Amino acid sequence: MFENLREDWDTYQRDWTRQGFWVMVVYRFGRWRYGIRQRWLRLPFSFVYKLLKVGSQILTGIELPCEVTLGRRFLIEHFGDIIISGDTVIGDDVIVRNGVTIGLRRTGERGAPVIGHRVDIGAGAKILGSIRIGDDVAIGANAVVIVDVPANSLAVGVPARIIPRRSVSRGEGSDV
Repeated sequence: MFENLREDWDTYQRDWTRQGFWVMVVYRFGRWRYGIRQRWLRLPFSFVYKLLKVGSQILTGIELPCEVTLGRRFLIEHFGDIIISGDTVIGDDVIVRNGVTIGLRRTGERGAPVIGHRVDIGAGAKILGSIRIGDDVAIGANAVVIVDVPANSLAVGVPARIIPRRSVSRGEGSDV
């Protein structure tokens, strides 16, 4: 837990005032408590986690349950109105902005998204259903993604259109 917290501290540029950092502290604590084998010993930590989780949701507007499988260096760039389903799997170096929903497509159906490494999720984007988002993907602001997105692509629009990224050539910038 403490190694992850040190990395989160660096990810948030050592700024303790960033709301995303505090949400990550609560998330890491929630994950850590599962390592306590004896139920009677884990119970008080679970109670503290539930209080901290509700408090962080109220103060930040971010719902990040400890059941989410998060990679390293997860960055919540702008806080507020962020909901992530507990079944979601998120890779390393993912950036999420305000207004993002990552979760189930329909109530009562199982299956949340699996998001790859180095994915940049724009403000207001919705990623719904049992889909896979590949590595190095950019999801545009307000995009509604309900189909798989291959690696090295862009997803923009409602519903999202998938556009392959152009490769970088002759020292030029990328066409993202």
